[in-house]
Amino acid sequence: MPKVRAGAFERWVKRASIATEDYRAGVQAPRRSWKEATLAAREAWRQGVQQAISQGRWERRVSATRNEDWEEKAATLGADRYAPGVQAAQDIYAARVTPYLQAIERLSLPPRGPKGDPRNLERVRLIAQTLHNLKTGGQSSASGR
Repeated sequence: MPKVRAGAFERWVKRASIATEDYRAGVQAPRRSWKEATLAAREAWRQGVQQAISQGRWERRVSATRNEDWEEKAATLGADRYAPGVQAAQDIYAARVTPYLQAIERLSLPPRGPKGDPRNLERVRLIAQTLHNLKTGGQSSASGR
């Protein structure tokens, strides 16, 4: 019967913590483009997701994770990485959100009613429908300016 050596987790952490340059080199010179490899694996991904759904694996893993563990990591690592991540992605974000902002600006919305007026929901519906259609490639039924 195979035996796993003690200390495997500690060795993994120790080696990973000094492998920054190896990681960077692998990203900069991959054997295959991440995009090509990801697209080539799309059917395996679909099948794996369907299996996970049908076998209830997603729910089991979520249930097995303590909320305190998530909160601690999100509040420490996540919080520390949030602002630098936003700054690093600002140009990509701007390019991707601009079509949505422009679509909103082109809308001709009905006049606002008083607070709580059901007519105000029509304004919200037109914006939501326009954004959904843009995202999914559907036709906009909202009128433009």
